[in-house]
Amino acid sequence: MADPYQNNVYQQGGDNTYSTFGEGGQDGYGGDYPAQDEDAASDATEGHDEDDEMYEGEYQGIPHPEEVKAAQRAARVAQREKARAAGEGAREEEELADQYEAIMEDCGHGRFQWTLFVVTGLALMADGVECFVVGFVLPSAEKDMCLSNANKGMLGLIVYLGMMVGAFVWGGLADTVGRKKCLIIALAINCVFGFLSSFAQGYGFFLFFRLFSGIGIGGSVPIVYSYFSEFLSMEKRGEHLCWLCMFWMVGGLYASFTAWGIIPHYGWGFSMGTEFQFHSWRVFVLVCALPAIAALIGLTFMPESPRFLLENAKHDEAWMILKKIHDTNWRAKGEPERVFTVSQIKTPKQQDEFIEIQSSTGTAFQRWLVRSLTLSKQVIKNVISLASPELRLSSLFMAIIWFTMAFSYYGLSVWFPDMIKYLQYEEYEAKVKLFHREKVEHFTFNFSLENQIHKEGEYINDKFTHIEIKSVKFQDSLFEDCYFEDIKSTETFFENCTIKFTVFYNTDLSADNFIDCNLENTTFLQPKKGCHLDYQEENDILIYLVSFLGSLAVLPGNIISALFMDKIGRVKMIGGSMLISAGCTFFLFLSFSQAAIIAWQCLFCGVSVAAWNGIEVITVELYPSSKRTTAFGMLNALCKLAAILGSSIFASFVGITKVVPILLSFAALVCGGLLALKLPDTRKKLLL
Repeated sequence: MADPYQNNVYQQGGDNTYSTFGEGGQDGYGGDYPAQDEDAASDATEGHDEDDEMYEGEYQGIPHPEEVKAAQRAARVAQREKARAAGEGAREEEELADQYEAIMEDCGHGRFQWTLFVVTGLALMADGVECFVVGFVLPSAEKDMCLSNANKGMLGLIVYLGMMVGAFVWGGLADTVGRKKCLIIALAINCVFGFLSSFAQGYGFFLFFRLFSGIGIGGSVPIVYSYFSEFLSMEKRGEHLCWLCMFWMVGGLYASFTAWGIIPHYGWGFSMGTEFQFHSWRVFVLVCALPAIAALIGLTFMPESPRFLLENAKHDEAWMILKKIHDTNWRAKGEPERVFTVSQIKTPKQQDEFIEIQSSTGTAFQRWLVRSLTLSKQVIKNVISLASPELRLSSLFMAIIWFTMAFSYYGLSVWFPDMIKYLQYEEYEAKVKLFHREKVEHFTFNFSLENQIHKEGEYINDKFTHIEIKSVKFQDSLFEDCYFEDIKSTETFFENCTIKFTVFYNTDLSADNFIDCNLENTTFLQPKKGCHLDYQEENDILIYLVSFLGSLAVLPGNIISALFMDKIGRVKMIGGSMLISAGCTFFLFLSFSQAAIIAWQCLFCGVSVAAWNGIEVITVELYPSSKRTTAFGMLNALCKLAAILGSSIFASFVGITKVVPILLSFAALVCGGLLALKLPDTRKKLLL
């Protein structure tokens, strides 16, 4: 079988030649570099006194950090040689991983990683915002666009559908085209279609734009974690990937806070006639695109992942980026004289020769077709490789864990606010006023009617003018010679009524409001166009507060998981968090009030976030660089599928029973948590 790696390395020198890698036990890094001449050595140490550089812990018997790192490198090399001698066949990609780890240790963790941390964090924040946008605008958008219940349900799920497609597509492409390039394109698509969706007046266009906005942002999670992890050393990886997870929480806080501050303000919008309305909820949609725009701008100043470049045999680019990271970090630490001493880097073979040959022949369309087909084949090949013998079991376990976690988390995320709304509705209905067999003649109703039921009433020669009618039902009633003018209605219905010689002028009452009614000589003049938008009623502050508190409750779990991820381990973190979260779901049986539901939501979110952090860290570490974003994209797409199923199933039981959602979430979390304990520990695992 052909070795996927060339037995060569890149040597940075005057003639840009290649030398043999691995001869004599050398790995091209650390203390085994080719000897420098005396002048070069004196230049590197000029102006430095060895006595001045004395390590202050030397007299206390504390080893120097550089000595510790050197010992760790030597141990890894010895372990690899031992495995090879035992016939286990240490792979060439493991040697590359070991060398790359040593290079990242030498580059240090500093200004460059923190800058990239903020940029990739903004991209992750944009994903968090996207999950909240539709939920916050739906109460306003459904009135603004006159949406039916079926349309509302589709609008709520369309973003997850787009994110599912985007995770699969961009995850697969990032392993072939590049992390940075795919992330930039994905964020650009999200920004463009998010911007267009804020101006879409019709339901169809709004649905279409939100779908493609979701497809764009769907690539952020699988690419961001893979991209950022490839700039981290092993000792920093678990902790700093957990800190990165906090940006998703920040996205939820940002969305909740801005929705709270923008949507209820009707005056923040404008209109152009009756055909174009730009209400404040559309302003909120625009504001939600800001994190993606900021991440897009920041990414233009960031380099491609050097690990990806090495996997694709782009030696010069990778070496220059690694040198830039090294120099940036050590200059920021006050040591600009530190020299980047890496001269040799192991690289794999170039696999895209067919594309390069075709780039100089044929028409533009033929070249595009060849590249597209080749690219698709490479992505499909990567996807199929996830079922290879060495990855099959891990992929199966990770798929089940991702699915069960997402099914419970997203299902309960929908169930919590829906239960609060249901409790509010029950409380509201308990205060309904009943009027039975009332008879009103020659009377003018110039005051609003709310939360009332009128049965078998008679209204003769009455006027209803300049009022709002909310949650009112007229059942088996008679309206004769009545006049309705300038009426705004919400949840108002006429059931089995007889309406004679009555005029409806400038009202929003339509055929949907009259159920099994007998209309005789009834006229509708100048009906209102569009739907009535009541910002005070449709934007309950409690809903924003619930989302805000749920996002904020994640903070303690994020901090704890970041501090203990490397101490406890990914496996125990995931399993423990999921099992404790399963126990928390039983407290939902005690949720009889809005305050109780909010409290249990905060508890569940705070505990379960540790599992999410562990899942994302271990997903990065289980898969080799050539398949990392493909695997992450597949698993994240499965996560969004679970989100669609969970939110749909859990929402259907609101107001019916709490038992089914609680038992479903408990069973899923227990199953995933126990299975997580079977995963391999990747704390000390090199990124292959």
